[in-house]
Amino acid sequence: MRLAIDIGGTFTDIVLENNEILYTKKVLTSAKKPETAVIEGTLELLNENKVHPSEINMIIHGTTLATNAIIERKGAHSCFITTSGFRDVLDIGYESRFDQYDLLIEKTLSLIPRKHRFVVEERTDVNGKILKPLNVKNLEELFAKIKKENFESIGIGFLHSYANGSNEKLLKEILTKEFPDIKISISSEVCPEIREYERFTTTVINSYIKPLMSTYIENLRKSLIEEGFKASLLLMTSGGTLTNVDSACEFPVRLVESGPAGGAILATVIAEELDLNKVISFDMGGTTAKITIIEDKKAIKAREFEVDRKSRFKKGSGFPVRIPVIEMVEIGAGGGSIARVNKIDQITTGPDSAGSSPGPACYGNGGENATITDADVVIGKINTENFAAGKIKLSKDLALNAISTNVGNFLNIDNNIAALAISEIVDETMSNAARVHTVEQGHETSDRTLIAFGGAAPLHIARVAEKLKVKKVIIPTNASVGSAVGFLKAPLGYEIVKSLRMLLKEFLVDEVNFLLENMRKESEEVIGKNNISVNFTEERFVYMRYAGQGHEIKVPIDNVLFKISDTSKIKETFEQEYKKLYTRILPNADIEILTWSLSLYIKNNNKNSNKKINDFFDVKPKKLTNILNYENGKPVEIPIFERIELVPGNKINGQCIISEDQTTLIVSKDFSTKVLGNNFLQMDWIGDE
Repeated sequence: MRLAIDIGGTFTDIVLENNEILYTKKVLTSAKKPETAVIEGTLELLNENKVHPSEINMIIHGTTLATNAIIERKGAHSCFITTSGFRDVLDIGYESRFDQYDLLIEKTLSLIPRKHRFVVEERTDVNGKILKPLNVKNLEELFAKIKKENFESIGIGFLHSYANGSNEKLLKEILTKEFPDIKISISSEVCPEIREYERFTTTVINSYIKPLMSTYIENLRKSLIEEGFKASLLLMTSGGTLTNVDSACEFPVRLVESGPAGGAILATVIAEELDLNKVISFDMGGTTAKITIIEDKKAIKAREFEVDRKSRFKKGSGFPVRIPVIEMVEIGAGGGSIARVNKIDQITTGPDSAGSSPGPACYGNGGENATITDADVVIGKINTENFAAGKIKLSKDLALNAISTNVGNFLNIDNNIAALAISEIVDETMSNAARVHTVEQGHETSDRTLIAFGGAAPLHIARVAEKLKVKKVIIPTNASVGSAVGFLKAPLGYEIVKSLRMLLKEFLVDEVNFLLENMRKESEEVIGKNNISVNFTEERFVYMRYAGQGHEIKVPIDNVLFKISDTSKIKETFEQEYKKLYTRILPNADIEILTWSLSLYIKNNNKNSNKKINDFFDVKPKKLTNILNYENGKPVEIPIFERIELVPGNKINGQCIISEDQTTLIVSKDFSTKVLGNNFLQMDWIGDE
């Protein structure tokens, strides 16, 4: 038996896996002390299924706490120490503006103000040679500043420390002895990659959230032990693999996108099960919506993403973070996203959210802002008596009042029209984000399948699919807790990325083999390979470019001890990958290697439970319900089905509602819905082209 726990901004999702049968629970997140909701919800789920905590074999956890701490500026009181002359790298960034024509541009301010950035005398060159050793005799002034400010955490980032981190490690050792209670992060361990701005920001973020995350994880582990749990606790990483508590506490920056990564893993498994090569994963929860491209049954991976973007769709408006990550776009569009009217009388939604407390107005917990959930209640998408399996009673009157106060009265429009407008705006925002992200990856949306999960996704997916011209939509079982289910499908593994720069024609055989062997040992230590009697899969990549170019591409390499003769194969593979992206190669240009990556993981043998069904039979509705019509704003009567009563082979033509305990699927008139052999729902386009 295994447990999966996903803490979101609004809900905490808990899934119990018992002999491949899943039992789920959705509880409101306890924002001030997140482990409270985790423990209470978990014990409630176990009690319902007569399971004792000691019977659980593994606990897998993912959370948005790290992301929220960055966005809300609720991390530790931190300082940053760097090489003399490089104090302002965090402000200078790329020396560019993310919007060239905005005269009132708001740049994302560094998490650490300039007055808390200190410099020391030291210098390493680009090849790792120590030009100036750390001046250990001249650190008293630095000690005094740290003592005066009572810092909780320190980040250290020296120039070219990716090539040789000995000066950083020496300072860490000295500071650890002087300040044993302060958490310390060094860039040569957090992000040993070329490019100082990204390396410094990643280290700063790690140090900023390290006290919070390590305290939370340790408190959670302690609480679980006190309640009788004996299972190991594993954490989901942004790259889609599981890691242990010690690694998560030391490098919490790797957990920044841990929750959404679970959803991407689930979509990948579904793509394999249904043999879908072109997929858009759509995860909409209470606070955000996450969109991921699944290509040839694999989620697209990246080494960098941005957090806390000032402009939602503009690269460069946030903090760059260099860690292994599943490529996705995340926007503030969830059930709790707040709707309002702006200065030019436009309805806008998000990115801020009502969260779990006070939550949407319809929750009755004192919330006064109109949210997407309030609009869905007014439209008739949500059964007010059965929300969250009946645990939360919703008030349509409170929802109407919030929409009237915040939107309807401002624009002098009917509340029903206002609710439909709010829903339409958020659907357009999400479909536009999906469209932009798909195009940026070199694809289009119309030939793809949407896989929708998260508590709010089934409520909006039909309209999003219409806007994207998508012809097929899949809604898995337990869709409302999709990311937590994805945790159970994730492989145990770890990825190491390190820079070692050279020209291919000057290939440093011994140095490369030594580096890769050490990276493999480091991965094995993190995942405890010696304690696990299964075979791990190893993947290696090298990041290469033509000399003089500004960016590199990812190239797969063999798991071998390299010889000089192997350079011809590396060159051939690089040219193949380069040609895929740019249609041509530069035959006479030198090729440069910048960075190496190595990952070890266990391949999950997820069972295919989809039995092919050739004939589907129409099922007749037992009851009808009212929902507002998008076309005229008037109530229309449509069939409503209980999800639990539908069985594989059933088919429903046209507009309907399919209700279940933790979410509701709203199907438009342009789709038919059938129940597949694995009990997934599949919506197929039947409208006019």
